[in-house]
Amino acid sequence: MRVSIQSIHFNADKKLLDFIQEKVSKLVHFYDHILSSEVFLKLDKSDNTENKIVQIKIEIPGGDVMAKEQCKTFEEATDLCVATLTRQIKRHKEKVRGM
Repeated sequence: MRVSIQSIHFNADKKLLDFIQEKVSKLVHFYDHILSSEVFLKLDKSDNTENKIVQIKIEIPGGDVMAKEQCKTFEEATDLCVATLTRQIKRHKEKVRGM
């Protein structure tokens, strides 16, 4: 699976990129037919400490699944997004098998 990571208006360090790549790549264990994924990293300009936004879009046959989280760290937001996407992928897989 191809993982594309884009950091918007800042440069993400290698450690963060490797962490995200590893987490998103594990989604293949739940569904073999994932075509690609796009990860967007953004910084919210608010004074709130939870200003890191991660948005992950997974392309699968029959449609896309997407998750977006805002947390104190990119790592925490990535973990939450991956958990959400895991549930969505499992639901999609059950729906496809039921047809």
